[in-house]
Amino acid sequence: MTNERKQTVAVVGAGVIGASIAFEMQQRGFQVTLIDKGEPGRGTSYGNMASIALDFTAGSGPATWKKIPRWLMDPEGPVWLRPSYAPKMLPWFLRFIAAGRRSRLRGIEDAGMNLTRRALGDFRTMLSAIGAPELMTEEGCLAIYETEAEFAADRGHIELMQRYGFDFEILNGGAIRHYEPELSPSIAKAVLLPDNKSIRDPYQLVVKLADAAQAAGARFVSGVVRNIERKPAGDAVVLLQDGGRIEVNSAVMAAGVHTRELAARLGEPIPLETERGYHTQIMKPGISMRYSVIWPHRAFMVTPTAGGIRVGGNVELAGLDAPPDFRRPRLLVRHAQRALPGLKVEETTEWMGHRPALPDTIPIISPSSKMPGVWYATGHGHLGLTLSATTAKLIADMVMGGKPAVDMTPFRINRY
Repeated sequence: MTNERKQTVAVVGAGVIGASIAFEMQQRGFQVTLIDKGEPGRGTSYGNMASIALDFTAGSGPATWKKIPRWLMDPEGPVWLRPSYAPKMLPWFLRFIAAGRRSRLRGIEDAGMNLTRRALGDFRTMLSAIGAPELMTEEGCLAIYETEAEFAADRGHIELMQRYGFDFEILNGGAIRHYEPELSPSIAKAVLLPDNKSIRDPYQLVVKLADAAQAAGARFVSGVVRNIERKPAGDAVVLLQDGGRIEVNSAVMAAGVHTRELAARLGEPIPLETERGYHTQIMKPGISMRYSVIWPHRAFMVTPTAGGIRVGGNVELAGLDAPPDFRRPRLLVRHAQRALPGLKVEETTEWMGHRPALPDTIPIISPSSKMPGVWYATGHGHLGLTLSATTAKLIADMVMGGKPAVDMTPFRINRY
């Protein structure tokens, strides 16, 4: 591109996925326009759990099906479905069940692991390129289990890591407290995941990505995208709600769950739902943690990040418009205090965000099946931060006409 006019690309969505793509493509010689209705990083990426989680687990499957009725009936369970939203969830849920058939599950696991096994290296490269390697910690994550039964119930996850060659270490008793002294003696077992790093501040990461892209020549436009059209010459026109028009050669849809509406307008509806997640940010926790901690049985995480300790996780199925139910994060804090008895809850903020979730739990990273020059990067679920740098590389490879390092067939938009 050095001897001809730069190719132009619009990236819709300035969360961690969109900002990573904008930076990567600007670095590769594109002229990038990054578009978002708000400031970069103020959406779902603001409140994620700051974890680079390499141990991909397919969401569905027989083990999950057996638990769903109990989860839905348990007011303290890891999944909450608002009754008024249940009819709208039914088509998505049926696809979720279908994705867990044994004939499909192994392929989904292979696809997810093919992305996550690249994630840490791609992330380090990205952080180095924006001059911020210090944003990633060198400590890993501890998965904790209060009973041997909890550990046994998670055995499939451990076997998956073994199959794909991920490092881990099973810890017992005092060895657990050696790594994280604040953990309760009631925690009977733990698994150390040394490569599941954390980000010191996920919001600052997105800000630095957007700033680095702009410093390299990208521009940021504040606005709501209502549609994409094609000109007779083949270029794309991004239409904004305020009447603005941005003409580019290509457009990448990376607007999280809001990509659903844009895809539908282009004639390719996708089963993208929001898994609402909550966190409590505690700025005076009274303890200091080195490692992030995840409790699989209770489906929540505790991470030292953003200048304090963040407690979050679980899933609420209630759509985009229902008001937050902040009983959820308060329940998670009580669970966290069970694992970390010294945890105090002082100077706190509560937050809710929308994870973009597809029923087969792997993202769409794909050209449009309807409109040449349009690309999608959405549906990363709980792994948006983890897969941001890898997604950016794969999208840039495809837009440039190259061959990505990963087989992209499982991530195509028209797989449903």
